[in-house]
Amino acid sequence: MARLTTVLGFAALAWTACAGAVLAAEIELGPRPSFLVDKMDDGPLKDQLLACAAKPVERTLFSIGHRGAPLQFPEHTRESYKAAALMGAGIIECDVTFTRDKELVCRHAQNDLHTTTNILGTALAEKCTQGFTPAGGDKASAECRSSDITLAEFKTLNGKMDAANAKAETVEDYMNGTASWRTDLYAAAGGTVMTHAESIALIASLGAKFTPELKAPSVEMPFDGFTQADYAQKMIDEYKAAGIAPSDVWAQSFNLDDVLYWIENEPEFGRQAVFLDGRYSDDGFDPLKPESFTPSMQELADMGVNYIAPPIWILLTLRDGAIGASPYAVAAREAGLRIIAWSFERSGSLSSGGGWYYQSVSDAISHDGQMYEVLDVLAREAGIVGMFSDWPATVSYYASCMGLK
Repeated sequence: MARLTTVLGFAALAWTACAGAVLAAEIELGPRPSFLVDKMDDGPLKDQLLACAAKPVERTLFSIGHRGAPLQFPEHTRESYKAAALMGAGIIECDVTFTRDKELVCRHAQNDLHTTTNILGTALAEKCTQGFTPAGGDKASAECRSSDITLAEFKTLNGKMDAANAKAETVEDYMNGTASWRTDLYAAAGGTVMTHAESIALIASLGAKFTPELKAPSVEMPFDGFTQADYAQKMIDEYKAAGIAPSDVWAQSFNLDDVLYWIENEPEFGRQAVFLDGRYSDDGFDPLKPESFTPSMQELADMGVNYIAPPIWILLTLRDGAIGASPYAVAAREAGLRIIAWSFERSGSLSSGGGWYYQSVSDAISHDGQMYEVLDVLAREAGIVGMFSDWPATVSYYASCMGLK
């Protein structure tokens, strides 16, 4: 447990070595929760959050480290996972993909090595699906897949902040595209990339639980005889090999067939499998019209799906200018589905409407102090049971203050 700390407190994070593992000795939130509360409009919610400032902060499953803590640390790296745990995340995410030799690693996409690692600055750039092409009259581009290289080669890479400079004329400039509201401070030394199995050992040592996401392959499947079912099964097998209880794992996928595979073939893990709902891009889908949901929420529940995870904006709507829960959220709850939302603190400042994640309520969004207002609506009205965040301290503070588990 910890109290809401200063930036100096966060800089002095206590990591204690124990049996070769690194443990989060206590929760250190840093200044961000206090900063956001201070920016809030006066009212009961602000008063309630201020009243918690001197109280101990508990680790909760409501606070989920989205790729670790990538607001400031290179995503899916050892450093990012440690930071998330220290900020009170009860669950930490490893997005799972595979290498050329079909080993599982933590990356947000199979084809993101050119934006999330230093591969273009190494000899491995020659193995990329598409090498660097300077901007010229078009956007600069590259494509490097984890399936382009072996696990041994992958482990030589350093993680960096996920970004690319589309106007770059050189590789160096291309890799130097970090958004102004993030930082390269902690990326300068290079983030430690991880296998999925390594992430399991680390996250367990940090006292957190697991939400691996099976990523859509960029290669045609089967890949050298490796089928989609093999891929889905291998991810679960690595938890079983590590002796992790199924109740500590929330396996995710945007592919409903993956979720149904786990429900049928690994029912103990399938009970907590999460359907990441990407149907917002389907023609005719409208979060305000439950009749447009195919399959319906009840049909998903009848298939054995217990958890659904849409982006924040799908769960919100405006009523007379006020932010409230959307019909999507109501329909999911009525069907008995538990809702997890993504992703908090991934839009930079909310001063210009909040961007993609707040698009359904952008007319009511004008400043950063509204982050906790949105989170409160999602928790109280939409009924979410967890929130992915790029900086888990913010969600950890709210969840602990409100007594969420």
